[in-house]
Parts: sequence; C-alpha cells; structure tokens
Amino acid sequence: MFIDFKPLRNTLFAIPASRRFGKVDSVGTAAIRVGGLSVHGHLGDQLTITKSNSTRIDGEIIALEKSYVLLMPYGPSDGIAIGDLVELNHTNCVYPAETWVGRIIDAFGEALDGRPLYRGEKSVPLRRPPPAAASRRSLGARLNTSLAIFNTVLPIARGQRIGVFAGSGVGKSSLLAEMARGLDCDIVVIALIGERGRELREFTERVLGAQGMKRAVVIAATSDQSPLVKRRAAWMAMAVAEYFRDQGKHVLLLMDSITRFAEAHREVALTAGEPPSLRAFPPSTANLIASLTERAGPGPDGTGDITAIFSVLVAGSDMEEPIADITRGVLDGHIILEREIAESGRFPAIDITRSVSRCLPESATHEENAVIVRVRKILGIYEKSAPMILTGLYTKGSSEEVDEAISVHIKLEHFFARNASEPINESFKLLTGILGRPE
Repeated sequence: MFIDFKPLRNTLFAIPASRRFGKVDSVGTAAIRVGGLSVHGHLGDQLTITKSNSTRIDGEIIALEKSYVLLMPYGPSDGIAIGDLVELNHTNCVYPAETWVGRIIDAFGEALDGRPLYRGEKSVPLRRPPPAAASRRSLGARLNTSLAIFNTVLPIARGQRIGVFAGSGVGKSSLLAEMARGLDCDIVVIALIGERGRELREFTERVLGAQGMKRAVVIAATSDQSPLVKRRAAWMAMAVAEYFRDQGKHVLLLMDSITRFAEAHREVALTAGEPPSLRAFPPSTANLIASLTERAGPGPDGTGDITAIFSVLVAGSDMEEPIADITRGVLDGHIILEREIAESGRFPAIDITRSVSRCLPESATHEENAVIVRVRKILGIYEKSAPMILTGLYTKGSSEEVDEAISVHIKLEHFFARNASEPINESFKLLTGILGRPE
C-alpha cells in the first residue's frame, strides 16, 4: 500500500527554526501596541498573543514605529493584558494545491468543511504585483456562458474583468452561481467576503450545487469576522487563482464583493492612522482596488488567464459612490442589475442600456456587432417611450421605430432570460430571428 508523506513533510518543513517574542505595551479598543518586535516585524506579519489564562489570539501588524508595532487582532481583544507574551510569525504566504478543488477554505488556507486539507509544496505570495503590462497577452476568445444575454449583447472574453453592480435582493448571487456552473473554464475560484454565516452552506449546496463545486475552490470570510480576515480572503482568492493560472489553466474568479473588501480595508487603514478622504474611505483605497483587480486578466506567454467577475454593492443605485466609481474605472466592463427589472420577474435583471462590455467590438463579427447595436437602439427607444406606452397615451402608427420596439420588446425580454445550451453563433441566429430584417 502506497502512503503519500508529502503533506506531512510540507507541514514539518513549515515549522520555523527560531521564534521571536515581544510583550503587550498597551491595549486599545481596536489596536494593541507591542514592544520588542519593531526591529524584526514587517507590515502584514502575523502575531500570536498568549493571554494570562494560556488562551491564544492571533493578529496582524498594521503599523510600525521605532519602539513598537501596532497589532490589530483577528478576534475580540477581551482578556488581553499588559505584559502578555507576543510571538512573531512571518506568514504572508499561502500553499495552494490541486487537492483544494471542491473544498471550502478560510482566509488562512484552513478547511471549513470539516475534512483534512493539505498544503501544497510551494508557497505563493498573498500579495504580488500583476504581470508586467508589456508581457501580457490581449483578451482571448469570446466565452460561452450558457446565458443568452452574455452570449450576445454583453459578451465576456477570456481574461476579461467585469464588475456586477447591484443592490441587495436583485439576483446577484444567483447570477454568479450561474457563471460558476456554466461559463467555459477549467477552475472556478469563489471569494465570499463578508457574507452572513448561514449563506455559505446555502450558496455552496443549493445555489452552486454539487455540479458547480466539482471544479470550484471557495474562500469564505463571514460578516462577523475581523476586517483583516475579510481583506485577506480577497488576497487569498486571487493568490489561489494565480496558482492555477501559472499552471496554464483558464481560471474564473468570482469575488463577492469588492465593496466589503474596500470597507474592511477602511477599518484597518483608519485604525493604523490613515486619514479619511473619499466619503470616509482612506486615500489608499483606489490603489488597493486597482492593485487587486490588475492581478486578474490575461497572463503572460506560457501561462493561463484569469477571467474575473467582481460584484459591487450599490446602495440606492448610486453609481457615483466611491467604490462603484473606482471599480468601474479599472475594469473591462460593467453589468448593472436593476431592481425594477428583478421585480418584473426577468432574470438576470440586467439593465442592458446602462451595461457595457469593453471586449466589443473586437470579440464579435461585423454582422454580430450590427445586431448588438440594433438591439441597444430598440431598447433605448422603448425605454424613452415606456411612460406613454404603459399609460396608453401612445397611438400605434405614430412612429415606426416605437412600433418596432413594442412589437419585439416582450420577445427580447424572454430571450434575455433564457439559458443558452446552444453555441454562441446559434444564440445570435435566435436573436436575429426575433429582430427580423431591418427595413
């Protein structure tokens, strides 16, 4: 019988040869000052505090001074006292492995599904720069998403980065699950940041399902956890996606949500002393979002690609609030989910006239682009005329364009709600059939 000792060996090799300690100098409501480690610690290093009752609590260095480091704990700081022993742990790397596929893990690479999880042989940086801009490939071919709306008017190309902007209760999670199940890729990495605890199992078992989990790695940080953990979960998901990308695989990264990632960073940055500026968000927020999203996308030659979909929580449909504005500017397209469309019963509840895919026009043929332009024109005409149409004030024959918009509107709504089991070109044929020949 063959016994694989690699997981045990990797764990043993990770044990440090030496250990450094400091002591708690002062305890605040959000941060703890530790003396004796300022010369040896680095920003982002983990620390472990041993309380007087021998219980332990972990935290992270968020600021450095000459005589002390500022620590933010991962959990409640109750029971911590001045003089408690603090151990320094240099653990800014993760150890992903092929065996992580089909698993649910936390922001530190530990299993959340109750089964053993073995670390990989090689470490991967939690935060690393994106591939050099001059060496990255262009966007790849258009992807089959198994959803008619994305196979036609809002295409997604391999390596594209899209933002899904939505309020609560408009089908955001269901849309991400549809992408996880149906989009053409090798591996799916899903980051659930700041979700309610009960939603984790519901998402993986009911929304995503066994079929979706077969090729997925789920990284979760629930709403009750420290902002440090939520922020780390996003970096963990990106590091895992990069691990599989570097093996030449096409990775779909779904991050829900980048808003909670930014809010977690706000808490950490303000605690570390950074001043607020953008509606209470610190100045580093814009660069933080850009540095995360830039890590996704097409890889350099010899590697795979990361196609990324980031959800953005938009309160009251305010697309000008800081996180929505920053994210929209650094991504390759934005999908806007509209509450009124969701209430009408159409899923996905995408407002097509306000949504943009920046892989167009290159990812479609000349004929397909003509169809997309025509669809957008028809939808725009119907939207402008909707108040008159719905109140019965419009008289048929008053405008040929409005008559056409009325005649195909319901058919278009049904088309945008359908799952597409056919190839992309067949989806376009169906859409062209609905529109008929242009006069």
